Amino acid sequence: MEKFRSINPYNNQVIEEFETYSESDINNAIELADNTYKQWRLTSFEERSKLFKKAANILRERKDKYARSIVLEMGKPITQAHLEIEKCAMVCEYYANNAANMLKDEVVPTDAEMSMVKYHPLGTILAIMPWNYPYWQVFRFAAPALMAGNVCLLKHAQNVIRCSLNIDEIFKDAGFPHGAFQSLIITSEQTVGVIEHKAVKAVTLTGSERAGKSVAATAGRNIKKTVLELGGSNAFVVLSDADLADAAKVGTTARMVNTGQSCIAAKRFIVMRDVAEAFTQLLKENIQALQLGNPLDETTGIGPMARLDLAEALDKQVQTSIEKGAKLLMGGKRTAATYLPTILTDVTPGMPAFDEELFGPVASIIVVDSVEEALKLANKSNYGLGVSVCTKNATHAQLFIDHSEDGAVFINSLVKSDPRLPFGGTKISGYGRELSEHGIKEFVNIKTVFVKGLSL
Repeated sequence: MEKFRSINPYNNQVIEEFETYSESDINNAIELADNTYKQWRLTSFEERSKLFKKAANILRERKDKYARSIVLEMGKPITQAHLEIEKCAMVCEYYANNAANMLKDEVVPTDAEMSMVKYHPLGTILAIMPWNYPYWQVFRFAAPALMAGNVCLLKHAQNVIRCSLNIDEIFKDAGFPHGAFQSLIITSEQTVGVIEHKAVKAVTLTGSERAGKSVAATAGRNIKKTVLELGGSNAFVVLSDADLADAAKVGTTARMVNTGQSCIAAKRFIVMRDVAEAFTQLLKENIQALQLGNPLDETTGIGPMARLDLAEALDKQVQTSIEKGAKLLMGGKRTAATYLPTILTDVTPGMPAFDEELFGPVASIIVVDSVEEALKLANKSNYGLGVSVCTKNATHAQLFIDHSEDGAVFINSLVKSDPRLPFGGTKISGYGRELSEHGIKEFVNIKTVFVKGLSL
């Protein structure tokens, strides 16, 4: 039986080993989920809400424990890990307080005695989640799915299995019924069988384009709904009228948070020529001020990347971009899984630093001569997750709002997820939406009810 290993990326030490499930283990878990669903779907929103508020309390009470597991398994700086746990508690409370209203019956006037739309759960939903936000990615799916009356199976990334099991612990200790949420320690090959199982009704995946294609193909062959949140190469546009100091500060966070390992991180800095030199210098100074070191140290702003192979792949993209004409302003060096914060200038289409997703602490500077060129290059991407625009000009802001092809436009702010707003992308960044009312309605049966000749 295959084993997964948790390896601390800061010191390369093995933390734990986990045996993968047997086929019998998988079938038992799916059967348990299916049986639990039959009762869970009948519970009231009030009962579910109480459990999620308890889960939020547990997250906050054990914040240090759960944050530490993030740091040890994937290297996130501890202060950012604490914020991730807090955000999980927030999304639990958000859906606890709002799900009932989001999914209430909607009466629609027709020629019937009664016609309405009802929102009913689907059943067992499989979530395939990544390592970069090992708690948040799960809770932003699980909170709306469970509040809607579904039950959840989780296939987490193999390098964050302790985090995955800790999430099981949270739901168990909050009082959720046995089988409402289960982590499956399974391989990618075994995941195919889970998707195909008749009791599994839908799949959500956050991950790579390659994984998204594979999951969507398997689900499609079995006529099952999917929501895909894949990669991103977000543009961070700095126009001539921007507050450059603020833009550099926001841009530093947008690029370097989580050591740059975020699908919604700012990756392509598209800057007007007349402010490019000044902005780049400010960005460099802000990045240089970040402390690089042990992620368990509260002064650390940038830790190691989550795995050695990821750092190696990033370095290859950087070096290839330099070979194609990009200039190295700072960084560009790797020691084990640690990659120095990097700025590349003179970046143009055709380089990995423009065309591909650089999933690590590398900022690409692209210089343009007009607002229209900035918009054109922001849209010139196979990805479509989000764009940030720094400007004091309302007309320029409206131009991007109206003509950006991405799933989100943030003016004078970094792109981020918020439970109150829908989250998702276009193009190869995926489809479907998470969070807000839109997210909770992704995995429900939107049922039309039409009654004529009878009063109910």
